[in-house]
Amino acid sequence: MNTVKNDCIDTQYSFKSDFIQALSAVWPVCLGYLPLGLAMGVLGEKAGLSPFQVCFMSIAVFAGSGQFIAISMISAGASAFSIIMTTFMINLRHLLMSSSLSVYFKDVPGKKLTLFSYGIVDETFLVNIDKLKNGQWGINRSIIVNFTAFSAWALSTTTGCYFGKFIPQDAFGINFALTAMFISLLVLQLNGSIYIITALAAGFGAVAVSMIIPGNLYIVIASVSAAAAGVIIKKKVLKSGRI
Repeated sequence: MNTVKNDCIDTQYSFKSDFIQALSAVWPVCLGYLPLGLAMGVLGEKAGLSPFQVCFMSIAVFAGSGQFIAISMISAGASAFSIIMTTFMINLRHLLMSSSLSVYFKDVPGKKLTLFSYGIVDETFLVNIDKLKNGQWGINRSIIVNFTAFSAWALSTTTGCYFGKFIPQDAFGINFALTAMFISLLVLQLNGSIYIITALAAGFGAVAVSMIIPGNLYIVIASVSAAAAGVIIKKKVLKSGRI
């Protein structure tokens, strides 16, 4: 009896510890989601969506860039097929994130992996990969990070849509919110010359490819090409012993 009771206490303590650690890691992301999610909700309202529809989109998609693009395409009167294909291509980067994270969860049960994979976005990926590299971070904390961020996003987008009718079109620089977020994420990742070169290659490559290929496929092509080039450069530099 005492053993069972102690196991329950240990389990409760473990969950509490995991929750506190995960919350302390993800709260800046949640704070950043508030203005961004509100902006997305406002744009959704201007595009003719209801708070329920915006909430459902956040639950079904949970990808800020994909949702912003979908909203802009809805406003432009694009077809459902083009919206689906465009957001699919934009969100292909999640495959790269999942590949990077998979090495840390080789022995994790499928059910937990399914829960975890649902919440992989740019911000939760950065939080989890940083913690996983430093050790003392497991699947439970990663799942809590993902779903805490998801809850903040869904709540802020729905709230933004509800109050969007009181906010004028293009007020407060709302249309620039997503761009500002990605610039901030990029700056935080520039921890050396290789990263700067990779970022510049992705930027110039995206502009160049966009002039040749229509649609948004250029984003994926430029990202994958620049990432591959960055890996090759880093391997050569490490082999030469310069870093």
